[in-house]
Amino acid sequence: MGLEVEPPDPPELEFVDPNEYDDATISADGADEIDYRREELETFLAEGAWEQAVDEWLDGTDLDEREYEIIRDLDLFAEFDFFWDDFADRVGYHAPGIPEDWQVREYHPDLDTWGTVSSINAELTELGQIVSVVLKEEYIDWEAEYEPPEDLPDFE
Repeated sequence: MGLEVEPPDPPELEFVDPNEYDDATISADGADEIDYRREELETFLAEGAWEQAVDEWLDGTDLDEREYEIIRDLDLFAEFDFFWDDFADRVGYHAPGIPEDWQVREYHPDLDTWGTVSSINAELTELGQIVSVVLKEEYIDWEAEYEPPEDLPDFE
């Protein structure tokens, strides 16, 4: 379908322990010393990864302009977080979303149905996944430092 709108600016990444998110878990020993490589990821986002991923997302999104403007009005694009998950050798992400109590809080005047909220939340998750893949496949040239224990079974 696609959406022709002005793309949002990339998010500025701040230190947050990803285990604090409901939708992300990082498994590692010594979590206090984990390097999530946010500075490098933020540089990649600014150098084109964000724009590339957003263009791909806009080409395939089912959002309409009204829904996109709700996201911009709420500044949800700025709330994305991306971090290196060394254990899984991937770029993890936290996608922002509209909370379940949006009606009670009168979150945005143009939010009128659960369908709209669900669509926005699903599309933001999709954008996070696309950004994660673009970063991993086209920008990251480092290898995970995690070494699994030698006593793991061999499933070959």
